[in-house]
Amino acid sequence: MSDLLKAVEAPENPNIPQLTPGDVVSVHVKIKEGNRERIQEFKGTVLYVHDNLANSTFTVRRVASNGIGVERVFLMRSPRIDKVVVERHSKVRRARLYFLRDRTGKSARLKQKF
Repeated sequence: MSDLLKAVEAPENPNIPQLTPGDVVSVHVKIKEGNRERIQEFKGTVLYVHDNLANSTFTVRRVASNGIGVERVFLMRSPRIDKVVVERHSKVRRARLYFLRDRTGKSARLKQKF
């Protein structure tokens, strides 16, 4: 039974590094429009990482125009993710940064970890 599950499950994406909550990342996603394919960048803070083998995901939040927060969930094993670039690590004290949803401006900033 487990051999069958291993045969069906998606291979790991080598372009995704080890992510932790608080990382500022730039996710390059392949987007198909008609017969053309382009790469779109989604840059933001990792709110949480959900580790569940084949179903592992990570959620990235960014503040779009007019101060509207946009969150996007990415599958770790997705072939649609071209690459993930970790731009900086932040010092956080919890695994899920939901409190950032309620904050704006200076209070939404995280201390950089060197």
